[in-house]
Parts: sequence; C-alpha cells; structure tokens
Amino acid sequence: MSSEAGAKSKRNVFFLGATGFLGSQFLVLLARSDLAPTTHIVALVRNVTPDKEKRLKEVYQDLSIIEGDLDSHDIVKEQASNARYVINCASSDNDACVRNILIGLEERQRRDPAHPPLYIHVSGLAIANDNARGEKVEESTIPVYTDIGFSLGQLPPGGPHLNCDTLISVAGSRKDGPLRTIIAYPGWIYGVSEGYRKTTAALRVFIGACKSLQQMGTWGPGHNSFSSIHVKDAANALLMIFKRAVAGNVDVGTGGHYFLASDEPTVPFREIMGVIGDVLYKQKVFANGGSRPLPASVTDAYGELGWVLLGGNHRVKASRMKRLGWTPSESRKISLLESLPTEVQIALREDKTLLA
Repeated sequence: MSSEAGAKSKRNVFFLGATGFLGSQFLVLLARSDLAPTTHIVALVRNVTPDKEKRLKEVYQDLSIIEGDLDSHDIVKEQASNARYVINCASSDNDACVRNILIGLEERQRRDPAHPPLYIHVSGLAIANDNARGEKVEESTIPVYTDIGFSLGQLPPGGPHLNCDTLISVAGSRKDGPLRTIIAYPGWIYGVSEGYRKTTAALRVFIGACKSLQQMGTWGPGHNSFSSIHVKDAANALLMIFKRAVAGNVDVGTGGHYFLASDEPTVPFREIMGVIGDVLYKQKVFANGGSRPLPASVTDAYGELGWVLLGGNHRVKASRMKRLGWTPSESRKISLLESLPTEVQIALREDKTLLA
C-alpha cells in the first residue's frame, strides 16, 4: 500500500467518540502530531451546543461536527462512505452501528477499489475473560493470550464484544474485497485525560450503581483482576497504529488485532472498588468506605454480561504494539490505584448527579 505522504488534499477521518475519555485524548495527541496539518476530523456528536463545539475545537482545531448518535443509521453509513478512514472510540458493543460503518466503507471501496478504506475499532480486553465470577482461582489456570497469531476463534463463544468484533474480523479477512480493519483491545483504561472528557465513564457507572447501597461493591468477592493501561498510553498506541496505517505499513485484517495493556501487575477488582469507596466516604458521598460483594438487587440489573465483564480475569501480552516500538510509559509513572483518588474527585466534579 503506497504512502499518503505528500498528498495535496487532506485526509478525512470519520470519528466516533470525540467527546469520550479515550477518543478525546487521542485527538489531543493527533493535534500534536505531524499528521495534524493534513488530517480533517468529521466527528459524530450528539446534543450539539455552541459550548460543546467550542470545547471540541479547542481539543482539535480542524474538526467539523455531524450531529447524531450511534443509532443514526443513515448518517453513520453516509459518513463512513465519504471517509477513507473511520476510527470508532465510542461504544464497543453497538453492533448496528458497526454494521452501518461497514456498509458505508464497502460502498466506498466499490467506488475506489484501488484504495481500500481503513476501520480502526476500539473493543476491550474483556474478550479474554475467564468468567471466574469474582472467585479466587489459581493463576496457572487463567488463559494468557498474545495478539500475534490471535484470532477470535480462540475465545469461548458468546463473550463480550464479540457481537461487533466478529463482524469486523469477517470484513477484514474475507478473500473477496476485504476492508482494512484493525481492532484495538485496551484493558482497564485509567488516568486523567487532557481531552474533552477527563475520566472514564466506568467510574460514573460504578458509583451510580452503588449509590443506593452507600458503599462500593464487586461482582462476587472481587478476587478477579484486570490488565490496565493509562489513557495516554492507550491513545498513543492508537495514534501509532493510525500513523502506520496512513503510511501503509501496519498489519490489518487477520493480523489486525492489537492488545493495549501495560506490564504492571494486574489489580483485583475489590481493591479498585475499595479505593473508590474510601474516597467517596472521605468526601461524605457514601456512608461507608471500602467495598463488599454486591447483592443480587444490583447485579441482576446487569444480567449475565455483568458477571462476564466484571467478575473475570484477563491476562494478555501486548506483543504487536511492542513490536512497533510502543512502550506504556505513563502506566509506569503512575499506577491504577495511585491514580484513582484523583479520578474520583474529578468525576464528582464532572457529574453532579453522583452527589445527589
């Protein structure tokens, strides 16, 4: 694939997740990169206001907004059809949105078969979940996956994110007219973003779910542990992938699976929830600190998917990114547990409903 270096016209990128935690941090780094002068972002944004548009353009100046959401099917198809590049940092589980992106990209490919479009999709490492249901298990029994030689067929069927990831994998690996597809799988993304959204939505979801209990909690006893990655490291990995994709020298399709995880020790879920609970107690938001196993009145609302996402372990090796020269430097500077108190305080400022 030839490089786009020296191209006179700007490359248009249809971007989903511009107001999100990871997506906005990616745009911050893109704005600082040598791609910025030749890259125009078309961002899908819901509930557009002048203030929201102003703040987004402070993050990335060369940006235009298309109002809509992931369920705006015709808009998503049209914008994907108009773009040679689509980056989806929004929901990893909206399969209707993914189908519409792929339909749009396939329309574009039929118009210009010499230049296959690129789709970068952000999934998650919950695909590697062992469904331990929060129980303590022997470390030797936890599967360890590496992204070199990886395929979705290695995973148990029916796991999280596979509804979307399978669609993308098929589109990128078929023999007749494959798209250029890349799926990135970050672990627990933590830290404080420099972008539009400063903290992960997971914090607000967990705090909201536990408000009625006045104490943080876990699915089961919470012995399960997760790989993690600082938001700046995850965004830097995406930028590295995108830059190489523009230059035409990155693995796509069957080789387009990229795990994003640091080498730092995995963190048990009960320790994560315990730190959050202690901060909320000190802030007089919750009546109790620490965490405890959640009752069925909370977990039942999330169904079996909640147990799979939040009750299991995942162990992976980010071999592909390291082969590209990527290092999780921010994750080495500050750990997940060290970062959490600041994140919780910022989340409380970002979302006043958590204090109600």
